[in-house]
Amino acid sequence: MTNEKSLNISNRPFGTLIIGIMLVIPSILMFIKSMWKLIFTHSPSPRKGDVLMICIIEALTALGSSMLIVVAMPHFNIISNLMILSSVYTIPSAVQIINRARSPNWKLTIPIISLVLLIIGHILFSIGYLLETDSTYRIYVSIAIVATILVSLTWFENVLLLLQKTTFHHIEPEHDSRNVLYICSSVVKIAVTAAVVGSCVPLSGESWTRLKSVAQKDLHLLLILLAIQAITSATCHWFGVIACKMHYVKRGFAVPLICTTPVVCIALFLVFVNQYNKAAEQFGNSGAFNMTIFCQNLKLSDVMVNNLLMEVGQSMCKTILHVSTTNIVMLFISGISWYLGFVLCTFYIWKLKVQRIERTTQLFDRRLYEAAYIDQSMLLNTKYKLEKPSKSEPNQSSDDKVMVYLCATMWHETFDEMLKILTSLFRLDKYKLNMKKDTLDFEAHIFFDDAFTEDTNTQTGKKNRCVNMYVEYLISAFDEVHRVFSSNRKDMFSRTNISSCRQQKIMVTPYGGRLCYILPQGNLLYVHLKDKQRIRHKKRWSQIMYMFYLLGWKLFRKYDNLVEKATDPTEKERVKKDFENEKHNTYVLALDGDTDFQPSSLMLLVDRLRRYPGVGAACGRIHPTGMGPMVWYQKFEYAVGHWLQKSSEHVFGCVLCSPGCFSLFRASALMDDNVLKKYSTKAAEAAHYVQYDQGEDRWLCTLLLQQGWRVEYNAASDAYTNAPQEFAEFYNQRRRWGPSTMANTMDLLHTGVQTAKKNPSLSLLYILYQTLTMGASILSPATVCLMIAGAFSFVFGLDTNLSLFLAILPPAIYIVICFVTKPNTQITIAAFLSVGYAFLMTATFLSIIGGIIKDNTIMTPTGIFLISMSLIYIVTALLHPQEFSLLVYGLLYIICVPSGYLLLTIYSLVNMHIVSWGTRESAAPKTKKTENNKKVKYQKTCKCLCWDVEVQVHENKSTDSEKKEKKESDNSSLMASQSQENKSLVAKQEDFGYEERWITQLQQKSNYNVLQEEALPQEEIPFWEEVIKSYLEPLNEDKQKKDEIERDLKSLRCKVTFVFFMINLLWIVATFFLQLIGSSISIRIPKVYNNGTISTTEFFMVEPIGLMFLLSFAFLLILQFMGLMYHRIYTLVHFIAYTGTEQVKHKVPASQSKIKSTTTDFNIYENPAAIREVDSENVYHV
Repeated sequence: MTNEKSLNISNRPFGTLIIGIMLVIPSILMFIKSMWKLIFTHSPSPRKGDVLMICIIEALTALGSSMLIVVAMPHFNIISNLMILSSVYTIPSAVQIINRARSPNWKLTIPIISLVLLIIGHILFSIGYLLETDSTYRIYVSIAIVATILVSLTWFENVLLLLQKTTFHHIEPEHDSRNVLYICSSVVKIAVTAAVVGSCVPLSGESWTRLKSVAQKDLHLLLILLAIQAITSATCHWFGVIACKMHYVKRGFAVPLICTTPVVCIALFLVFVNQYNKAAEQFGNSGAFNMTIFCQNLKLSDVMVNNLLMEVGQSMCKTILHVSTTNIVMLFISGISWYLGFVLCTFYIWKLKVQRIERTTQLFDRRLYEAAYIDQSMLLNTKYKLEKPSKSEPNQSSDDKVMVYLCATMWHETFDEMLKILTSLFRLDKYKLNMKKDTLDFEAHIFFDDAFTEDTNTQTGKKNRCVNMYVEYLISAFDEVHRVFSSNRKDMFSRTNISSCRQQKIMVTPYGGRLCYILPQGNLLYVHLKDKQRIRHKKRWSQIMYMFYLLGWKLFRKYDNLVEKATDPTEKERVKKDFENEKHNTYVLALDGDTDFQPSSLMLLVDRLRRYPGVGAACGRIHPTGMGPMVWYQKFEYAVGHWLQKSSEHVFGCVLCSPGCFSLFRASALMDDNVLKKYSTKAAEAAHYVQYDQGEDRWLCTLLLQQGWRVEYNAASDAYTNAPQEFAEFYNQRRRWGPSTMANTMDLLHTGVQTAKKNPSLSLLYILYQTLTMGASILSPATVCLMIAGAFSFVFGLDTNLSLFLAILPPAIYIVICFVTKPNTQITIAAFLSVGYAFLMTATFLSIIGGIIKDNTIMTPTGIFLISMSLIYIVTALLHPQEFSLLVYGLLYIICVPSGYLLLTIYSLVNMHIVSWGTRESAAPKTKKTENNKKVKYQKTCKCLCWDVEVQVHENKSTDSEKKEKKESDNSSLMASQSQENKSLVAKQEDFGYEERWITQLQQKSNYNVLQEEALPQEEIPFWEEVIKSYLEPLNEDKQKKDEIERDLKSLRCKVTFVFFMINLLWIVATFFLQLIGSSISIRIPKVYNNGTISTTEFFMVEPIGLMFLLSFAFLLILQFMGLMYHRIYTLVHFIAYTGTEQVKHKVPASQSKIKSTTTDFNIYENPAAIREVDSENVYHV
């Protein structure tokens, strides 16, 4: 386009300017991105020597690129220019030879051939043009060859990495420090390119003053070409990165880019041939028509596309008419030589082993691309080898084994809920891992709170220590699920053949008791039964218990002993590094007792922590389960919360809360300073009870964020958990969640500046975003009241002031009711008010629609907001096709807005002084078991296994007493091996004044698995005694202290409610006075009809404060929608990458699939891998 013989462009200075802008667009984008990160994240300053070196190299590459594109290439034909771009690999090819000098011959051959082909191409290209009579070619050939060598310096970071130099190598891990380097390099490249472009025009005999007289045709054409080039280049780069992250490095990245040059050359040649044939047909006499006549008669048409294609013919004619046939052949061979050499130079890409969702900095050297040669730059920008993380920093590589501890907390879950969590654990046990990619081991733990109860022996009068009915449910549920997943089908239908059942462990512990199970594939499941008289109960303390046990006893103790045994300082340092590495590769999956998940959901979370070392926790998409209106409301509430809120948090900063029902935590993050230590702090103030114990999951995430760790959200990782199905249960759950969420958010915002300095994911802009979100949440009751006032005015035609009074009256009365009545009464009244509000919302919604139809316009603030919000939710649901049906529940959600955002807020704040364990209440302990207990159990089992009814009909051939005698006889031989240490521990437990009967109770309850009593390892007893004494000792009820805390909680309640309701009241009062002032300060918006006509006489009056709030809410919603779009794309990338790497099932040979009976060899606990191999065909699905 900048050639002097161009048919389309007459203003060459303007064309040169457009090409210069095209060259610097990637540098401008990199400058903006780096400046954004520099402003909103902490970026350490690099060394001055590094900055100087990079600036010099970038100046040389910018000089070579601009000289090649702006100065040299306009004097060659279009095919030659395409082939020249394939010769920009001089330095990479030479460095590969140096790097492989000591490698086998076949590895050294490829780069040598590549460099030889490059040199041959340069020689033939030079000869092809220099032998021509036109001497002007000589200077431009020399410029082109020198420029390609300078351009090959662009990927100097890759070169230095390959040469293993230390000059720049230390910058590579410091990703944040590269922001300053990229800003400097971008400025240098822009300046050098501008200098070359600025001097090129005067040296060519043109003047920049011609920019004042650019023809309209030239302006439109060149701006369109610039836009097309910029958009397509950026899109190509983005799709190339995505292809690599999705494991399509060969088919989706290398093949398309390598084929680009020959495909474009062939396409251009076909265009030229087609133009020649059409011209020959129009000429009529084909014998007299030749190339000279064709070139002389090239003319423009009225179609812009045809004119652009005509440039191809013009460029080809220039070479054909002025270059001999021999030289053309030489130029053709030089192009092929360059291209083949380039293919060999980038051959290493075919050998790269890319991990799922690999970090972009691990894949490519530079952040962005080169605009003029996008395909060559992307291929050469790919790293020669993907570096493993530095051993000096704790991280994991693709070969490191990952250990996951699955920790579920239970309390009073039902039998069906226990089936869900156990089925998930057995499903994970059965899951066949792709050991090439998913090197993972796991161990499951269930921590059962308040598992014991007391029972008085009617004959002796002594108290017996037994387990409650919920533990019995767990044992029964485990037997049923174990039976389904057992590898021996015969055992599924047999309950009497105890000798063929797998032996499991049961033991007494300082905190209560423990059951040790071996799952069918050899993985271990531990059930920890907590006695609240011996160890502190409630969920947070159960989490602290398993963190100290798994991270302290199992992880830290192992390396602590190795450090003590090591005598050599080097050996000690190596052990410490191994410890840091294992901490980083150990994860804890927090679960609730009713969570249901698939193995793939866990693996997707593992991917997040495995690939990104700064991620301390990751959570998935939580789906509430159940039936009824309350569950339907929560399904849409959860959906919107995950679709918009969590996605936007993940994109703009990081997630603030990782729910405890399904979240994966990194051990090194939990063991970091001020995390686990502070998390184990006992609540000493009123505010602590709200922040610490009522929302332990949110508080743990707050501690991680304040310590600098990132929390992420993966939408493809699905988990299902039971939701409250009753109105009272739902209100009690949110009574705990609401104040805790507010307290933790205020804590995070209070320390926002310090946290932003320490946590790269939390920028000041993100803190501002959370502040706006928090403000909108605080003003939600007032907003609902104003909405209800508008509903009264709109539906019933009442005066606006009277409508506002009627809207405020019920919430004000309800506030008084909440202060003077009991919670059950408050919930009952809230239920009645919710029904009334639902009717009002329904009428309002229908009236708004009717008003839009009646006024023949949707261009009102209410109409625009309603329609835009509906469109956003519909599009959001379309982006989640599997959850699109949840939109139906959106109607219920809308009519329940007053209940969820007004009444529930009032109830939660006024009752924030009530601190309790949970929403479910336990039944009174039973002193006598019902005779049909086993029958009821089988009825519950029928819900899980369709064949159980038939099994029960044909099984009872012996009496219950006979089976009991047989079971006790079998157990007696197993219990005979009990060690003396275990007896001493039991004797110590009996000091509490009752007899231990729970072991016999569970042994009799277990029908499928034999529970063998064994002793707790002697060295573990002091650990538990120390942990219980230091952190988990049961709290002694101090009446005076309790009364003092209750007074403080009520005082805190009064302060918080006063401030909260005062803010909302001020908002309502401000709106009230604005309505009184009337039209003098209101904003007049002309009425716009549906046909687009604007009325000059009818206006809508909108209060400024109402419009401001409406626009603020709409801004937040649009912002969240943009974050959702970005998050959905990368979730799809991660899901496709994971799906493509899952291993296909294959049948294990029968000779390796048999499992020896563990009845006589119980040492299998010491070597669980010995029984991992089973026949996958013999495993049943649930």
